[in-house]
Amino acid sequence: MNDHPLPCSKCEAPLPPELFNRPDFADCPSCGAPTQVRTFPAWDRKQDPQAAEDIGLADEAGCFFHPGKKAVVACDSCGRYLCKLCDIDFNGGHMCASCLEAGKSKKKIRNLETHRVLYDNIALAVAVLPLLIYIFTIVTAPIAFYMSIKYWNKPTSIIPRTKGRLVAAMILSGLQIAGWVFIITGLWTGF
Repeated sequence: MNDHPLPCSKCEAPLPPELFNRPDFADCPSCGAPTQVRTFPAWDRKQDPQAAEDIGLADEAGCFFHPGKKAVVACDSCGRYLCKLCDIDFNGGHMCASCLEAGKSKKKIRNLETHRVLYDNIALAVAVLPLLIYIFTIVTAPIAFYMSIKYWNKPTSIIPRTKGRLVAAMILSGLQIAGWVFIITGLWTGF
């Protein structure tokens, strides 16, 4: 657990960890103010109390980016020596910021997730936009309904979102399909 407690925004008293990352507001134990605390997963990691050290001896290697700081590890990609400030722990390896950015821009790092397709937005757009010209809904309504079902369990976004858009797309496309079934059966039977 992190050694630096997070304070209440009203009374500055340290908040207990059980209030962190709750979906709802909780009262501060000291002042009773409604509080909601969101932390990154790195907050829970054991903190290394040592900061980047200055070079003490003449034969010690220095950081490529901070020449006055002691190097502790080499970048797995380019081999540059890095201090504790510059070392990025990525998938169990060590990278410098330059290599991480280069790998991101050249798409060489396979499991670096920078964006997600928002299938819920696509399904809702496919269900709503054709309503302007209803004839297109004969094709788009089944597509929107299918997308809503197919991508129900896919991650929605890097930031947590609800399934509301998928539900709305399913309802709208279901109503459109029902409308077309009613129109086609009415034409078939002659009303």
